[in-house]
Amino acid sequence: MKKFLKIVASLVVVAALATAVYFIARPKAKQVAGYETVAVMRGDITNTVTATGTVEPIIQVEVGTQVSGIIDHIYVDYNSIVKKGQLLAELDKEVLQSTLASARADLESNKTEYEYQERNYNRIKGLHEQRMVSDADYETAQYTYDRARSAYQKSQYEVARAETNLGYATIVSPIDGVVLSRDVDEGQTVAASFNTPTLFTIANDLSKMRVIADVDEADIGEVADGQPVTFTVDAYPDDVFHGTVTQVRLQSTTESNVVTYEVVVDAPNPDLKLKPGLTATIAITTQESLATLLVPAKAFRFTPDNAPAPEAQHGHKTLWVQDAQGVRAVSVTPGLTDGIHTEIRNGITEGARVIVSKRIGKAPVGGDMPAGGSSPFMPQPPGQKKK
Repeated sequence: MKKFLKIVASLVVVAALATAVYFIARPKAKQVAGYETVAVMRGDITNTVTATGTVEPIIQVEVGTQVSGIIDHIYVDYNSIVKKGQLLAELDKEVLQSTLASARADLESNKTEYEYQERNYNRIKGLHEQRMVSDADYETAQYTYDRARSAYQKSQYEVARAETNLGYATIVSPIDGVVLSRDVDEGQTVAASFNTPTLFTIANDLSKMRVIADVDEADIGEVADGQPVTFTVDAYPDDVFHGTVTQVRLQSTTESNVVTYEVVVDAPNPDLKLKPGLTATIAITTQESLATLLVPAKAFRFTPDNAPAPEAQHGHKTLWVQDAQGVRAVSVTPGLTDGIHTEIRNGITEGARVIVSKRIGKAPVGGDMPAGGSSPFMPQPPGQKKK
């Protein structure tokens, strides 16, 4: 038994030695170089500017009151559809009516005084012309008449103002639209001493909305009126809405050292999905080229080893193409780029294979180099032509 185990151990050692000798002595595969190529193909390329904004009605009016008082009646609520001139609310009119009545009473009193002083002035004037009253009496009569006339005119203005204030107690809609907000309740006191308190906010037409987007200062130079826009809102993540740039506002806004400009985007809303206040993520198409020749942008960064640097003309760039003649440089005119693909306006044809990178692989001993595996710029052995 011990003899058998020794024989097995010897065989294992011999096999291990043979395996080691094989791996050490066997021919090694050669490292060969090749090129990764991509065919020039047609496609669409666009440049876009992204931003975020807020969905708003095109026309939105805040309805307030110019007089102070207590809200007596409210006739509309949130989402109410209203017409221009429709009654929205009324303030308590008791104080305003009393003020108007007092103004009218003063008007009647001053009117009576004015008419009396007018007759008296005309009488004194006639006597003065006949030299029957002194100049002092005439001047006194004229002064009293002028004061009565001024008081009468002032009373007329007071009545007109009281009537206007009484009219302000009736709140009506200035436009056709829908009530977005109601900021008061019946019985609430509103004071219009320094500013006009807002009672309602009314949007004109919710089927026509707009997006006010904040565009970064680095991108605003590419944005112009008429450019197409697509945007999404979180309320409908699967829907893409379309619009058009209608205004690029010149007023800038600075927040946390970030400068932005407001861009107004017209956003039709026929199905009323868009609601005021929604946050929109927009993409403004600043440049677009359809069905044009495209190559990967990284192809412009590739240069074969030991290749002479070609002189590119102004506005041109160099691409390296692999074809039946081998590897050669091609001067092209690039166009739009989105960072991934670049448009080629001329200098190359559809289907050409452009080199984008170098590929390293292994070939068995005695095997042939893969196509394109040798550099056409390396020296060849004497008597051998370049392929």
